[in-house]
Amino acid sequence: MKGALDPITLSVIQAGLAQVCDEMDLAFSRAAFSPVIAEANDRSDGIYAAEDGALIAQGVGGLPVFVGTMQESTRILIERIRKGLTAPPEPEDIYIVNDPYLGGTHLMDVRFAKPFFRQGRLFAWLSNTGHWPDMGGAVPGGFSASATAVEQEGLRLPPVKLFKRGEMDGEIYAIICSNIRIPEQRIGDVRAQAAALHVGEARLHALMDRYGDETVAAAIAELKARAARQMRAAIAEIPTGRFEGVAWVDSDGVVNEPLAIRLAVERRGEDLHFDFTGSAPPCRGPMNSVRATTLSSVYLAMRHIFPEVPISAGAFQPLHVAGIEGTFLDARYPRPVSGCAAEVSQRIAEAVFAALVKAIPGRVTAAPAGTSGNFALGGHDPARGQDYVMYQLSGGGYGGNADHDGLTNGCSTIGISKAPPIEIMEARFPVLYRRYALREGSGGAGRHRGGFGVDYEVELRRGTAQASFVMDHGRFGPQGVLGGLDGAVNEVTVWQGGVAHVPEHLSKAQDIPLSPGDRVRVKTPGGGGYGDPLTRDPAAVARDVALGRYTVEEAARLFGVIVRGAPPEVDQAATEALRARAGG
Repeated sequence: MKGALDPITLSVIQAGLAQVCDEMDLAFSRAAFSPVIAEANDRSDGIYAAEDGALIAQGVGGLPVFVGTMQESTRILIERIRKGLTAPPEPEDIYIVNDPYLGGTHLMDVRFAKPFFRQGRLFAWLSNTGHWPDMGGAVPGGFSASATAVEQEGLRLPPVKLFKRGEMDGEIYAIICSNIRIPEQRIGDVRAQAAALHVGEARLHALMDRYGDETVAAAIAELKARAARQMRAAIAEIPTGRFEGVAWVDSDGVVNEPLAIRLAVERRGEDLHFDFTGSAPPCRGPMNSVRATTLSSVYLAMRHIFPEVPISAGAFQPLHVAGIEGTFLDARYPRPVSGCAAEVSQRIAEAVFAALVKAIPGRVTAAPAGTSGNFALGGHDPARGQDYVMYQLSGGGYGGNADHDGLTNGCSTIGISKAPPIEIMEARFPVLYRRYALREGSGGAGRHRGGFGVDYEVELRRGTAQASFVMDHGRFGPQGVLGGLDGAVNEVTVWQGGVAHVPEHLSKAQDIPLSPGDRVRVKTPGGGGYGDPLTRDPAAVARDVALGRYTVEEAARLFGVIVRGAPPEVDQAATEALRARAGG
């Protein structure tokens, strides 16, 4: 290649790399058997550098939390190959790994990595992650709320070749199937995950055929450098100083005490430093986070704050994380970790938001619902004569921000996963959804209120089953900021034989036996409020009352707005008097 890349070619190649990842995402979801992948899109695909695993591109439809973890797992795979701990790559090989301590998350997030060769030379790695419904362990679905060792959570796989020169290793696959529930269904997810990488390989070859290897390599290097410059330009918006935030995990599922995530953020020149010193020590239960997930949580939080910065390893260069050693944010073997990706990661992001909203309030929201609502049900369906594992995730409210109210029933902070359609769930599993609705009034009051969570209730129709869930924000609601109120907490109620009870750990429990007619109801959190509720536009309060989101009494108590009549209208004089008294 002669001369510098022109801006148009650079932009087209950037879009082309993203398109490769998007097509991998689509192929993965469309071919997968499991609803959690096919319907909920709990997966991600990306392209990584051959020399160090640095992120080159990721699909816009992939889970953001995998931005950092897939980069870290690819880096570790490369290191193990160099050290002779893992067999070197050959064309058409595909490695499988889910070890959380080797750049992973929880055991159900299974990663595939395929070497991409160009003219006989390793040019890049193609990698993806998919949430498998089960990896064995103590409870169906893997979310063991009271696990005290990783072995209780399921099968742990180091990087090994599942496909060797295009052929699946039947012996390794047999070992996997012998350790998981419903193994006959996994072949669909395995083939889908591998097929997505084959699609990516073909599309990347086509892109390089069109523009040339040297040009594409130069574009990748330039895009990485530009991402670093763009992130540093964004950091320049943050005033110098030290900004602190704290977030709380309800409990670890074993010891019923909250876990603190303490964070100090400091801008030093063009870089940003995140210090987690003072956070809780490693915990007994499954709410430990591995290093890769902790790093990725910081990256995705910054992605929320500065969405205009492109996804690339370059964007991570100015971000420095310290102080996690000796805390539950840097789990080492054999600490259990099933809650790290879906729950602890969101508390880490919440701590980042809580710190930086003080520095750049126009950029940062109040806390979102911040829980994936992991609910697993495993049992036997007598009508079909087969066992099953059902996995449900759910949305919640986003926090209000400087411009508008928070999103209602949004996906989790860490991704774009959505709740599977209840029609699909009822068709696949012996359950009936008695209720699936917005949880009105759950958003924290503020000048811009938080969005609302959801309220669903699922009943077992036949057979017997065991329910387990690992959620959070059951003790503390999502934080309001700048005078806004916290969002509503997560509420879980279980009915067994017509008797209702709330789990001891509020948002975490496992091995709850269910019989036909028994049911579980979950009310997910609303987002935190942004700004003083007494400054909210009275017309917006009246509109919420008209839509049934708040009662007349709540409008007066929370927002200082008097609403009368039908349709509801603001009593301006009474509102001004009430707000004057409340503000005085």
